[in-house]
Amino acid sequence: MHLPARSSALALAGALLLAPVAVTPAAMAATSARAATALSHAPRGVQAEGGALASAASGAVLWSRGMNTERPMGSITKVMTAIVVLQAGDLHRLVEIPKGVLPYDRKYDASNAGLHPGDDLTTRELLEALLLPSGCDAAYALAKSYGPGWTAFIARMNSTAQRMGLAHTRFSNFDGLPWPTETSTYSTPRDLIALGRAAMGYPVFRSIVDQRTYHLAAAPRHHAYVWHTTNMLLSSFPGTFGIKTGSTVAAGYCLLFEARENGHVLIGVVLHSSRSDDMAAFSDATKILDWGFRHV
Repeated sequence: MHLPARSSALALAGALLLAPVAVTPAAMAATSARAATALSHAPRGVQAEGGALASAASGAVLWSRGMNTERPMGSITKVMTAIVVLQAGDLHRLVEIPKGVLPYDRKYDASNAGLHPGDDLTTRELLEALLLPSGCDAAYALAKSYGPGWTAFIARMNSTAQRMGLAHTRFSNFDGLPWPTETSTYSTPRDLIALGRAAMGYPVFRSIVDQRTYHLAAAPRHHAYVWHTTNMLLSSFPGTFGIKTGSTVAAGYCLLFEARENGHVLIGVVLHSSRSDDMAAFSDATKILDWGFRHV
């Protein structure tokens, strides 16, 4: 029999809050039994310091850890970058790759799409470069074009977060890199579930993050490019079709993910699964999804 983790946790919390001051041995035993039941209805072996799993359709939470704790999330930030661009529209706009992308990438040792300064790419092509190889160079170019300028673009990211009700989310840059400080861009599992659900409502976004590889042939206006996803869950967990990886020293390895099984679609996030193991977030997501699909 399936008892959702959220319901079990709420029931337990209510019992503890309403308990009399004088606790009898029988009451203590009953409380311990309820606690054990709640713990049994949670995915085991998850390393992430924060995380959540929810129904993609309704947003109903099945499991969480540190649901409202603010944490850096690395390149999951680029999901909001994509949303701001998609809201602006004009995906056929040509964007010239600025010269500044090369020193920027070198300064932060940033993940990049290998963009060549002077190339002209469409916004749609740059979204591929942003979301698959997690190109900070693509984020740089998009923010400069769509702000226009970094300051205006970051302001749009934060105003969009406010309109979406993401009360515990703050963007200080457009790519999740650790500037101006390690933790100045942050969110919570609750907010990131909402962000992911919103992003997956855009067909263009969904079609991009569902790919493992994107090939862009050489043309007069640009070089040839081949971009591979950083989301290894697409190949390791059947039914996965998104969403975005993230990592910095402060954030650890993070993942926002969505998968389908037997007609059910679940969306989840893990934050700081590990500081050193680059597969830890995928392992955590697999454990959470295996548990989730057994309990929906």
